[in-house]
Amino acid sequence: MTLPDERYRALRAAAEFMYDLMDAKKTPRMPKAIRDRAKSVLRHYPSSWDLKMIEESAPHVIQEKMEPLYKMVKQYDLNKKENEDG
Repeated sequence: MTLPDERYRALRAAAEFMYDLMDAKKTPRMPKAIRDRAKSVLRHYPSSWDLKMIEESAPHVIQEKMEPLYKMVKQYDLNKKENEDG
């Protein structure tokens, strides 16, 4: 399972990846169709402001940074649940 801070980083990394796809200097041999698709996806992709609003209303879903002790406990709980399920 994924922790809220891991989910946040994944969303930010996906946005950065799509911006890189649109940048001909970073991805020089990328087909135009891929650049256009990345641009289309980013048009409705959550911004930093959107992620902050999600974090404020649903910290169990997304958190930019988790307190280390809380993260350790959550990771323990997730590992325990996975071991019981699997």
